[in-house]
Formats: sequence, C-alpha cells, structure tokens
Amino acid sequence: MPIYEYQCRGCGQTFEKLQKMDEGQSSIKCPHCGEKKAERVFSSFCCSKSSESPSSSCGPAVGSTKFS
Repeated sequence: MPIYEYQCRGCGQTFEKLQKMDEGQSSIKCPHCGEKKAERVFSSFCCSKSSESPSSSCGPAVGSTKFS
C-alpha cells in the first residue's frame, strides 16, 4: 500500500496516510483537527550522493552505463 501525503483544508496541517490505491479521498480525516477536507499533495523526496561513493543513494548502480 502506498503512503500518500495530504494537506487539510480546515487547519492547513500536512499529514501522511497509508491507504489502498482504490480507497477514495472522501474517507480521509485530518488527525489534527478531525475535518474531512483533506487534499492530496505531491510529496517531495530527497536524494543524496556521498563524496566517498561514486553512486547515488537513489537506486542501484547495477546495469548503468557511462556515455563518452
């Protein structure tokens, strides 16, 4: 099950919800104020690369090729 990020239209708080893909947004209730006025927002993600490591932490380097 994916984790979706929501923002409450009532209080403005952002929260995450683990839910089935076919579960509708109407059943989402804000854990802060209890309102059922949550709107799905795009989640941000982070990807970092260590100076000691030639590959990034975003995924495996298996099968990657370099272009010259």
